[in-house]
Amino acid sequence: MNRYRFAPSPTGHLHIGGARTALYNYLMAKKSGGKFLLRIEDTDRERSTQEHVAAILASMEWLGLEYGEGPFFQTERMELYREHLERLLSQGKAYRCFCTPETIQEKRDLAMREGRKPKYDGTCRKLDPQQSASDPRPHCIRFHSPEAGKTIFEDLIKGTIEFENQELDDLVIARTDGTPTYNFVVVIDDLSMNITHVIRGDDHINNTPRQIQLYQAFDYPIPTFAHVPMILGSDKKRLSKRHGAVSVMAYRDEGYLPEAMINYLVRLGWSHGDQEIFSKEDLIKHFDISKVGVSAAIFNPEKLLWLNGIWIRQSSPVRLLEATQPFLLARGLDISDTEYAAAALASCQEKVKTLIELAQMADFYFQETVTVDEKTKKKCFKEGYRDVLKKALELFRGLAAFDLKSVETALNEFGDTHGLKLGQIAQPLRAALTGTMISPGIYDVIAVLGKDRVIKRLENILSS
Repeated sequence: MNRYRFAPSPTGHLHIGGARTALYNYLMAKKSGGKFLLRIEDTDRERSTQEHVAAILASMEWLGLEYGEGPFFQTERMELYREHLERLLSQGKAYRCFCTPETIQEKRDLAMREGRKPKYDGTCRKLDPQQSASDPRPHCIRFHSPEAGKTIFEDLIKGTIEFENQELDDLVIARTDGTPTYNFVVVIDDLSMNITHVIRGDDHINNTPRQIQLYQAFDYPIPTFAHVPMILGSDKKRLSKRHGAVSVMAYRDEGYLPEAMINYLVRLGWSHGDQEIFSKEDLIKHFDISKVGVSAAIFNPEKLLWLNGIWIRQSSPVRLLEATQPFLLARGLDISDTEYAAAALASCQEKVKTLIELAQMADFYFQETVTVDEKTKKKCFKEGYRDVLKKALELFRGLAAFDLKSVETALNEFGDTHGLKLGQIAQPLRAALTGTMISPGIYDVIAVLGKDRVIKRLENILSS
């Protein structure tokens, strides 16, 4: 069984690049009938926080990226790492290095002056292991890297990648305080969790040969790698907040649907013909990591907003209410009548691009009374408007059926009877019923509000 993992560090919130990596792993696991794991790489004690862990978990839940195993935490696996460190030391595949940071820097400076690569020269590699084990001086532990040959791997996205082993120095796998380093623990985690495929950002490519050598040292199977190109801003620079890139949860708070975010993320580097709109089910069927492009993707916030509008327009009333509820409640609106609230939102969904806009537009539906500002009065309450509203009030009082079709038919007949164009009827009615100049179609507004609310609002306006 194929096993995939997403392994974020809780040193910040989950951002666009990390969310795309998580999505690619999730889709490949689902597509292959495999497992998707979540692992929190929290060995950076100074920068890792529980707040960031919670934000990552909340982001995964919001995106709907369910993981079958986890979350696992590296800080809970230290004994396993120590066992593997001892294993390498006992086999002579790792050694204790007593060189101080000052000595290391001197060696690097000398190498630079002599035109050599500033890598560790292996001074402590020659020390007797038994004597080193009893030496009380502070030390780190280094992996004994191969000095000749090449480390080669086939990347599912980038093809064959080769590294000359002589270019790689002896990797520090445990610091002087005894804590294991990233490149070491990630290998132990992946091999102990039987990870078969590692999909991650291409900023990890230089780590891959070192990790492969560690797999080989333990005589463990090497996973298949796929390194995803970076996401850049429109100026072709690394993505940052100035490009509109913020945390995944910030997009949630700005009124984006997770369906739109998933749809957008997957298209940052991958395509399936000319198709633009993908449900999660579509993606599980069609997505293939080997079809991801080798070039960096460009983040386009306008396209994300466009997609969000599409997903809002094609969402069911029930789904819209579920997604928009936090924004409605934040406005202090009573949405206890869920059938009414869903109908109100559905009448507005064609005109908005975010859930915040949707809540704002639908606000008037939930007000006990509406207030018409002077600008709207000037625009909509033209000469004779009170007579139009009085006659419309009489019409609505006499209507037995108040559904959309009945309202439309009645208002059209009303216009014919009184020699009025639709605009002459709709403008004052819109202002009286919504308090605004911008709203859903007047037939929809009247039908959704219902007979009692319409009559009450017209009576209030006419009595003022």
